[in-house]
Amino acid sequence: MNPNFVRPFLITAVLGAVAAFNSGCGHAEAKSQTPPPPAVTVAPVQAREITEWAEFTGRTEPVESVEIRPRTSGYIQEVRFQSGQLVKKGDVLFVIDPRPNQAVFDQRQAVFDQAKSEADRTEKLLQNKAISAEEAGARKARYEEAKANLDSARLDLEFTQVRAPIDGRVSRALLTEGNYVSGNASAASLLTTVVSVDPIYVYASIDEDSLLKFNNLVEAKKLGDTGGGKVPVDLQLADESSFEHHGFIESFDNRLDPDTGSILLRAVFPSDNGRIVPGLFARIRIPMSEKHEVVLVDERAIGTDQANKFVLTVTPTNTVAYRPVTLGPLIDGQRIVRSGLVTGDKIVVNGLQRVRPGMPVTPEAEAVAEKPGQKIALR
Repeated sequence: MNPNFVRPFLITAVLGAVAAFNSGCGHAEAKSQTPPPPAVTVAPVQAREITEWAEFTGRTEPVESVEIRPRTSGYIQEVRFQSGQLVKKGDVLFVIDPRPNQAVFDQRQAVFDQAKSEADRTEKLLQNKAISAEEAGARKARYEEAKANLDSARLDLEFTQVRAPIDGRVSRALLTEGNYVSGNASAASLLTTVVSVDPIYVYASIDEDSLLKFNNLVEAKKLGDTGGGKVPVDLQLADESSFEHHGFIESFDNRLDPDTGSILLRAVFPSDNGRIVPGLFARIRIPMSEKHEVVLVDERAIGTDQANKFVLTVTPTNTVAYRPVTLGPLIDGQRIVRSGLVTGDKIVVNGLQRVRPGMPVTPEAEAVAEKPGQKIALR
């Protein structure tokens, strides 16, 4: 065989063997490497002092509401307000044509003047025996009658000016100029209404269990107050995301409704410059616990295992552990844990779906800002 032919063949074979050897070593090295533990975000379990609250729905109502009706009959001569205007007690809202009443008053004034003149002379005439005792008594009676009639006419004349009986906001005029109104007590015409604007009542129905729990806390003096023993209560309007308005519980009704199992609560709130108006839908929350310390975890850390709730904790050796928990209400994205965790435990808050109990992990800390003195709602 030609040596010049054998040499290239041997070189090619050697190079192929070397390449195959190197490839085999690469696969063996890759198989010996294992992936790093998955990274998870962990947060410490916190303890905070909070007050637990219960939420209820209700409606705002005015403290005072008055139907404006005339006390004398006649034609409306003038309307002295704009719809929705704020009025003060004593402001004139309507003027009823006073001329008929003025004429009656003037007539009765003349009769009164005459009767008074006769009554003033009665004593002297009686002493001089110019009149009999019977005539003297009749004169005094006529004077008293004339005085009463004049007072009645004076009231009717005053009533031609229909005034606001309270401070508040007036509705629209239901009857306008030129309309005849009746001042008859049994069928007096409705002219408008006035409602007070500050403060505002909120009515809400409270269930029996909440009432009993609340009463026990009040009796034990475990609830805070706004001064004078008044229990605080917060209000949230339909377009608000938090309970921004603060008032106090004014009263409960005197009995529980057996049909609904609830009792009516009345709370008082400032109107906050007219933002809270009568008739609004509202949510209120009332305290259902004294201030106490609870354990809180991020809502994202909670998993569901059939009907059970659990969290995954990270042990000191950076492995994952399964921990069943009993939960309470939610507060600002964090959940109260009644049992199953203690302060200082580290829980997985991000990456829960990538790990299983017993797996090693690479924990990455997440800072959680403290919010002491929180108020939470029972849901």
